[in-house]
Parts: sequence; C-alpha cells; structure tokens
Amino acid sequence: MFVLTVDQKGSRRAADRVAGLLPRLNAAVTTVLPFERTAGDEFQGVLEDPDEVVDVVLDLVRAGDWSIGVGAGPVQTPLPQSTRAGSGPAFLGARRAVDAAKQRPFRLAVRGASPPDAGDAQAVLSALAAVVDRRSDQAWEAIGLVADGRTQAEAATELGISRQAVGQRLAAGLWDLERELRPTAARLLVRAAG
Repeated sequence: MFVLTVDQKGSRRAADRVAGLLPRLNAAVTTVLPFERTAGDEFQGVLEDPDEVVDVVLDLVRAGDWSIGVGAGPVQTPLPQSTRAGSGPAFLGARRAVDAAKQRPFRLAVRGASPPDAGDAQAVLSALAAVVDRRSDQAWEAIGLVADGRTQAEAATELGISRQAVGQRLAAGLWDLERELRPTAARLLVRAAG
C-alpha cells in the first residue's frame, strides 16, 4: 500500500487550498481510503496502484505549494472507514516522509519498508518533479493534448501552430523523458513497499 501525507506550504500566509483539492483528487484517483483532511492544512490518502501514486505526486508538484510524503509498505488491517484512523508502517513512513520533504528542494520524499528502494523511488520522483516544475505553459498545452491521445498533427491544428512546433514544445518539456521515468518510479515504489 501507499500512503500519501501532504501538507500545504506557507498555509499561515495563504488561503487554505486543501478543501478545493480534496474533491478533485478523490474524483480523479482510485483510492483504498479516500483523501481527507487529517489536521489543519494537511491531508492523507491510501492508494494501491503505484502508477496513480506517481500521477498524484506529479499533479501536486505541478500545482505547487505542497510538501509531499509517500509511505510505501504494509498498513494495519482491517482498514478503518476513515483515513485519519489508519495505522501501520506505511502511515508512519508517510509521516516521516512529509517531514523530510519540507527540507528537500522539490518538497517530496519517500519512506518505505525497503529503505534503499525508497531512496531510489525518491530520486526518480525528484527527477520527474524537476521535469514537471520547469515546463512552460506552451509545453503543458502540447503535452496535455498528446497525453489525451491526439497525434502531434491534431495537437498542432488545435493549437494553431505547426506540427514541428508541437514537437519542439514536447522536446522542450522533456515529454519523452517523463514517459520513460514514470514506469520506473512506479516499479521502485512497489519495491520500496517490500
């Protein structure tokens, strides 16, 4: 299992963003236990699919303003009805990870049953975070269309630019690198869970 504990950065100086984010996350992601506020500006959710963990982490990195902790490992069963009542090594790992994330450049950390694999997963997720964080709005436009299944030619028509310009935006946004690293991150998360 994978527990995500996420804390809003600078919440004392900014408006609460947790309430607006929770419905969107819970609608977009299949959870074992739904994302819910645990305390103040922090929320937590339990996922089983490592690919979805990668999706959520990168979505939060793109949104900015979040410290993200991923705990990989077992959870105590039977699971409670509320995420807040959950316990087990993955929950403890997520707590340690979100605290560690606050000291890291991309504000994300992974802790797991297998520490070396958790470190590797953290490194790959951090590389993905660097990719996502540096993208221009134009690259995001092209990537969004291609990721939704459009060809580069179709994306070019929709954006009103040449096919070559779409290719340049994808290249500048390191789209191919992201597609290569995502499954690697997911595999490493599985290994980190033990």
